[in-house]
Amino acid sequence: MNILSPSILSADFTVLGEQIAEVDRAGARYIHIDVMDGIFVPSISYGMPVIKSIRKATQRVFDVHLMITDPIRYIEDFAEVGADIITFHLEAAPDVQAVIDKIHSLGKKAGLSIKPGTEVKELEPFLDKVDMILVMTVEPGFGGQSFIPESISRIREVRKMLVEKNLSTDVEVDGGIYTENVNAVLEAGANVIVSGSGVFKGNPKENVKKFLEILETE
Repeated sequence: MNILSPSILSADFTVLGEQIAEVDRAGARYIHIDVMDGIFVPSISYGMPVIKSIRKATQRVFDVHLMITDPIRYIEDFAEVGADIITFHLEAAPDVQAVIDKIHSLGKKAGLSIKPGTEVKELEPFLDKVDMILVMTVEPGFGGQSFIPESISRIREVRKMLVEKNLSTDVEVDGGIYTENVNAVLEAGANVIVSGSGVFKGNPKENVKKFLEILETE
């Protein structure tokens, strides 16, 4: 199943709850929440209080992407405030399996992400341990960046590795995704599509509709 996960990093925070409800009603299945600590990535975004406050705006899946150093420290906190999927970076965790185990012990789905400069093969030991792989298609840390074209071959490689292991694990993509280029990542093997500016710039309802017209026909 192809799933749209609008990233609230690009939303209007003066009406954040309303915009989340709007993309929910328009049919987005996930809400993507980028958490940045200013250490693993240069930017600082938001943390547990924001997630807790917007949890009541929707029953959709909270797809929480941790761009933070040593993420195991905060897994319980994010689980408590309403995360459904907790994705962390392979590069940020000294013990990747321990973080996966911690997420699963709390009844949440575990996602594992890699930056554009990390070899896809680094994921291999964990492919059958996680529920989702997130392939970053821009350098993590800032919204509005341009899609890195080389990401297509990386997505294809991840999907190939999963197929070879008879795994139907979700492959998520995040960064520079718009209706104009979403077909390319779908064809490469991605099925969970994160878009911030592509959804929240302009009319979120109409933008979700346009995305879903493509996702539901692939």
